[in-house]
Amino acid sequence: MREFTVTMSNRPGQLAVLARRLADAGVNIDALAASSTDHEATVRFVPDDDDATRTVLRAASVVFNERPVLDTVLPNRPGALATLTERLAASGVNIDAMYLMHTSPDGLHFAIAVNDPEGAASTLELS
Repeated sequence: MREFTVTMSNRPGQLAVLARRLADAGVNIDALAASSTDHEATVRFVPDDDDATRTVLRAASVVFNERPVLDTVLPNRPGALATLTERLAASGVNIDAMYLMHTSPDGLHFAIAVNDPEGAASTLELS
């Protein structure tokens, strides 16, 4: 999985245009976080098709960044998130972004962007 980050002007319809372009290309957005200031909006999202997403963004001349995100499932119980984040911190791994993808009887499915994917992957394997 990969996270894409797009910065756009903060005005009505900008996210709608992006979402429509991705939808028309058959891309589903699995997770999304957006924030804004007075004039600028930042949209971070995890699509189901990285190649198609790149194609759409490039065709629209949209400047973007991308990075890998780690996929993990935590048990749905008190302390599970605390334990995960404490392990990452103890390994010196910083969390840059975290998405709750969905919940299921199996637990809470997260996508996590970190400064050290290899170190985090080793830590997540210990979970």
